[in-house]
Parts: sequence; C-alpha cells; structure tokens
Amino acid sequence: MALSRVCWARSAVWGSAVTPGHFVTRRLQLGRSGLAWGAPRSSKLHLSPKADVKNLMSYVVTKTKAINGKYHRFLGRHFPRFYVLYTIFMKGLQMLWADAKKARRIKTNMWKHNIKFHQLPYREMEHLRQFRQDVTKCLFLGIISIPPFANYLVFLLMYLFPRQLLIRHFWTPKQQTDFLDIYHAFRKQSHPEIISYLEKVIPLISDAGLRWRLTDLCTKIQRGTHPAIHDILALRECFSNHPLGMNQLQALHKALSRAMLLTSYLPPPLLRHRLKTHTTVIHQLDKALAKLGIGQLTAQEVKSACYLRGLNSTHIGEDRCRTWLGEWLQISCSLKEAELSLLLHNVVLLSTNYLGTRR
Repeated sequence: MALSRVCWARSAVWGSAVTPGHFVTRRLQLGRSGLAWGAPRSSKLHLSPKADVKNLMSYVVTKTKAINGKYHRFLGRHFPRFYVLYTIFMKGLQMLWADAKKARRIKTNMWKHNIKFHQLPYREMEHLRQFRQDVTKCLFLGIISIPPFANYLVFLLMYLFPRQLLIRHFWTPKQQTDFLDIYHAFRKQSHPEIISYLEKVIPLISDAGLRWRLTDLCTKIQRGTHPAIHDILALRECFSNHPLGMNQLQALHKALSRAMLLTSYLPPPLLRHRLKTHTTVIHQLDKALAKLGIGQLTAQEVKSACYLRGLNSTHIGEDRCRTWLGEWLQISCSLKEAELSLLLHNVVLLSTNYLGTRR
C-alpha cells in the first residue's frame, strides 16, 4: 500500500510533464524510428551492382600488381640478364604505344583542321617522321609473325639481330651508342665516293668561277678542313641544274642513299623518288626548327637532329652540336626547292671534317 501511494504521488507530481499516453506514444515513435533507421544500414551492407564491379576490379588490379611485383623480384634475383632484357622490352612497348597514341592525335588534329605536314610545329613533324620510320622497320617483324608458331622464331631473331630488327625503344643505352656508331660508319663509307664524283663532274660545269669554287671545296674537304657556309652557298647554281641537279644524279643514287641511311637496294626510279622525298622532309623540318629556335630544343633533341642530318653527335658536346646545327639551318633556309640537291650533298660537305670527326 505504501509503495502504491508513492507511485501515485510521483505520478501526481510529474503527471503534467510525462503522461502515460505520451510515454506510450514516445515508445511507438522510437520503435518506428528504429525500424526506419534499420533500412539504410542494410543498404550499406548490400552494395549496388556498379559498386560491386568497381570494388572487384580494384581488388583484381591490386592483386595483379602484387603478383607482378613478386614476379619481377623473382626474375631479378634468379635471372638478372633476362630480367634486363624483359624490362627493356616492356618499357619499349609502353613507349611505342605512347608514340602511336600521340601520332594518332596529331593526325586527327590535321584532319579536323585541314593542316598539311609542312604546316605542323617542329616537334609534331619530327614525331610523325620518326614514328613512320619505326613502323616501317617493325613491318618486317609483323609479316614474319603471321604464320602459326612463328612468334618463337621472331623472338630468337630479335635477340640475335637487335640492330637490324628492333627500333630504338628496345635498345639498351650501350646498344644505342654502339648502333649509332655502326650506322654512321656505314654512311661515312659513301663520303669518298660522293666527293670523287663531284671532282669528276667539275669539267662539265660551264661557268669557270663555279668550277674553281667546287674544286677548292673538294680540296678543302679532302685535306680535312671544315668548309665555311659561304663556300657551300656559293655553289647553289651548280646544284640547281645540270650536272648536279636532283634529276641528274643517277650515278650517285646508291651512295647518297647510304649517306642518308636509306635503303640502297631499290630500282633507280624509286631511289630518286625516295631521296627527293626524304630531302624535302628535312627541308621542311629545317624551316619549322628555324621558326621554333634551336635554343628551345633539349640536349637529346639537338643530338637527334644533328644525327639525322649527317653528324655523328653521340661523341660531341651539346654546345658544338648546337653550333653545327645552326650552320646547317643557315644553309638550308637559304635554299629553294630547285636547289635541294645541295642540301642532299650537304650531309657530306658539312659533316665530314667538323671538329675532327673525320676518321
């Protein structure tokens, strides 16, 4: 009885604040809100299909990277020489793929804006030229890989003949230096033949002053002297028509092709067409480079530009390469299209004795 009186007294005191009806209603609201809160919790546990796929892909990528890392460490410990080749090959594929994507972007931009090759900036022109050369060299590997099981033979040939079959992306740093030296030695073998031919055609030149200038130029080169720019530009008229014009060089097609590192085992009409096309491309590159400025090029770009134009820049300092490239551009940008035969011969005239490069 006493306990019931206490309860009724407490109810009387707090009745205005908490009534039995409100207490029951509050319990029901909490129960309902608890049910309402339970729904989002289940949605967090059960992800949507897109989130499931995304998490699965992330898991697969993470596991693949971990397995790939273990595989690399295993090769590096147990097969170090093979690991070096494997690493170079994989990096080469990545660089080649990046070059292909960049070339595609350039070609797409040319198509959209109706831009010709000679209207491109220098770096884009050079990238397209180099990528075409790389793809052409890879074409042979692609052809011989078509028959079944021929890929095993291709890998063997790539290992045995990397200079002939692989492009620069798949060469080691030492191979890049050695192979460039080998290629330059090949093109230097044609230099005496070209100089000798120039001496033979001197009597065919009608102008006495031009005959004397060409004789003096050939003598300087044979004595190991690097010719001046004005000595070469003074002969522009000799190389614009007979006997040294672009269409009168049948006897020199093979030697000039070797000097330009082009295939010399083609019929004469194809050799003439390829020499003219290659010289025209270099002339267009020279104009774009003069517009950009040699100072904007990196050291590697300068050395590559010099090597393309006949100078073995692998063993020459950057400053000297820039000086030589400036001389080349001064001559090239002074020539007209009808005088491109002089630019073709300039590969020999300007590079043979530059800073003791003659061997």
